[in-house]
Amino acid sequence: MDAHDRFTQSTITAMRRDIEQAHGNEVFWAGTINSDGRIISVTVGARGQADEVVVNQALSHEAHVLIHNHPSGYLEPSDADMNVAMSATETSQGFYIVNNDVSEVYVVVEPVKPKEIKKLDEEETAFFISNGGPLSRQSSHFEERKSQVELLKKICTAFNESKIGVFEAGTGVGKSYAYLIPSMLWAVDNHERVVISTGTINLQQQLIEKDIPAAQEITGKKIKAVLVKGRQNYVCMRRLSDAAMERDLFNEDTEVFDKIVDWAKTSPTGSKSDLSFLPPDSVWTRINSESDGCMGGRCRFREQCFVMKVRKEASDANLLVVNHHLLFADIESRMNGVGYEDAAVLPPYKRIVFDEAHGIEDSATSFFSETLTNFKINKQINLMYRSRRSNIAGFLVQLATISTSEDFLGKASEAAGLIKDTVSELDIVAQEILGNESSARIYAENASSFVTVLNAMERLRSAMGTFTGMVREVLENISDDDKDMPCVWESKMVLRRLDESVKLCKHFVDWSEHGDSVFWLQKVRLPPKKQGDEWTTFVQFTETPLDIAPLMNMGVFEPMSSVVCTSATLRTGTTFNYWLKRTGINFVEEDRQCTGVFDSPFPYKTNALFAVPNDAPFPSSPQFQNYIENTILRMIIAAGGRTLVLFTSYDSLRHSFNACRLQMIDAGITALKQGDDDRFRLLERFKDDRTSVLFATDSYWEGVDVPGESLSQVIIVKLPFAVPNDPVFTARSEAIEKRGGSSFMELSVPGAVIKFRQGFGRLMRRSTDYGVVTVLDRRIVENKYGRQFTTSVPMTKRLYSSTEDTISAIRHFLDR
Repeated sequence: MDAHDRFTQSTITAMRRDIEQAHGNEVFWAGTINSDGRIISVTVGARGQADEVVVNQALSHEAHVLIHNHPSGYLEPSDADMNVAMSATETSQGFYIVNNDVSEVYVVVEPVKPKEIKKLDEEETAFFISNGGPLSRQSSHFEERKSQVELLKKICTAFNESKIGVFEAGTGVGKSYAYLIPSMLWAVDNHERVVISTGTINLQQQLIEKDIPAAQEITGKKIKAVLVKGRQNYVCMRRLSDAAMERDLFNEDTEVFDKIVDWAKTSPTGSKSDLSFLPPDSVWTRINSESDGCMGGRCRFREQCFVMKVRKEASDANLLVVNHHLLFADIESRMNGVGYEDAAVLPPYKRIVFDEAHGIEDSATSFFSETLTNFKINKQINLMYRSRRSNIAGFLVQLATISTSEDFLGKASEAAGLIKDTVSELDIVAQEILGNESSARIYAENASSFVTVLNAMERLRSAMGTFTGMVREVLENISDDDKDMPCVWESKMVLRRLDESVKLCKHFVDWSEHGDSVFWLQKVRLPPKKQGDEWTTFVQFTETPLDIAPLMNMGVFEPMSSVVCTSATLRTGTTFNYWLKRTGINFVEEDRQCTGVFDSPFPYKTNALFAVPNDAPFPSSPQFQNYIENTILRMIIAAGGRTLVLFTSYDSLRHSFNACRLQMIDAGITALKQGDDDRFRLLERFKDDRTSVLFATDSYWEGVDVPGESLSQVIIVKLPFAVPNDPVFTARSEAIEKRGGSSFMELSVPGAVIKFRQGFGRLMRRSTDYGVVTVLDRRIVENKYGRQFTTSVPMTKRLYSSTEDTISAIRHFLDR
């Protein structure tokens, strides 16, 4: 075949030059084709000998066509060529052989022509939210936000050029429209699905119920958007039906179970969030949908399956709205063999937008961690075999009626009892080793202290191995006609979970062989179910990846066509370096990275005061707690309540709250404390009561959205450095020190800066907000690293003076 039918002339000229430079030997190229099917460019991947050349696998992954020359001019493929051709077919790539003059080509495998992409016109897309555009015509109070327009254009670039976009957008920029409009247009014009991943349920609901419908109205484009939750959020009709057979096992929760049965008959979604009450985990986990317990097309309830309904809806959706955890569940499935072209947890996609992207490292770390507790093990064992008042039940009892294995129930009783004994022993030993400590990590210097724990872990692994081996034997002796029985599927689900626990036990025992993981123990305390009962304390064993950056790069950034990451807090100081490194984006080629900063349009310079008392004791001082208890109260009274007080320690929070509470009440101020009610109700009370004060820690540093006068002051008690004895943080710090870096400057400070910025951002939630951020930790001014904190937040009125001056300034600033 004439090479001009398959190659442009410029490509032929380039290939002739490459062959000449290789002295006429074989050359391997990776080629790119256009929508007409002609190769428009080639990249040399390897140079060989007169009769062979290696295939550059790294380069070949990105190619449409793999090409090499035969210097002899004989173009029919050899056996080695046919092996390459076979691999090419599996990846939908073409494979060509040319002569040295590149005048003839032998097409061994036809390539799949690339779909013609319709790129976004940045100016036309930006017009939707600009002066004179559709959004401006919807409101007489419209004001164009320059930062929003520029952010939208940058996101268009990321889509058009298949880049990884990292964009910091300050509060009030309007980042939802900035990514939704390009995502919608891209999805419709190119028939590609776009995934929007967020960190909070509130934002997911806002996107589905408010922002996406509004964006459709702005663009005039009708799209299908589906909110996808993890399947554990949905009731499984088969499991619900099976559980009804053993209704009495729910004990005092039978009334709750009956309510769920009635609700499931009429519920349009089957989602737990649509229940009028929150069911206890002991009930919900018996009846919710589980991926490894799903019978798929064999299920007698398949036509009523809520999960299948959602998946069917998602399969032809333009936009999928998910949370970070669900997205990582999908990514894990793809990395473990499903691939990126077929459906996994989600339908296939090539473009992701991460909103609230500052949290994806923590989300990925949490998702890719594996845990084990005595409750987790006992729950699985009880599903298989349990006895109560001389009655036995469980899936093994049901299997006994269909398996030809003989006399195994007696062995099951003994094996299950042994597991319960050994997991109880493991928990007791672990609590003794921990003593007064809440957590500990196993590492070289202290490993000898954990010998008894690891020995108990090995005994548990052995006991579970014996039990799972017996279950496998029982399952193997079931006829093909009975293998679709629900008890078989449920047993296989439990078996897989126990196998994972066996694997985790082995990793713990062989911890020194897994240098890329952190092995740690943590005490967990659960409040009593009934008043008067004691708290329950147990130990959780966890294996956590030391570094999720390689996983993120391999699973997300490398295979996706484009990924947009946006948040109000991605930089530390003036750079993205820390965040890019922690999330794995620094592995991506520099020319594929795209960053930008889009400042908040809010009037921080006039509407916000940033104050630091210069006479506060340093946090390390014994006087610091007394100081904050006295000072917080005076600042709250000066502001007339309406204050969010952010702590880094719950003990400090509790002591401060108790010290201030009565005097706040005397001053007519409503005193609220994290833990006194669930988060949603607590925030609603804080929002509705203009005099209220909320003492909070940890998760309340972000996600608190209280516009208006109800939140006019944020008091940050201490800079939010990670707890120094946190096992995962300590392990990551040591890894930095071992390579000669400074864990304080590379990990502690940047992490604290991002959390500080989140706390600072609670103050102004709309352009008319007005208030004060006071930091009682003067290290932010006096220590060298403090500049990274102060330069990371918007420019405001600033005060560094005495406590008396600060309180006076708060009173005057808020007295409008």
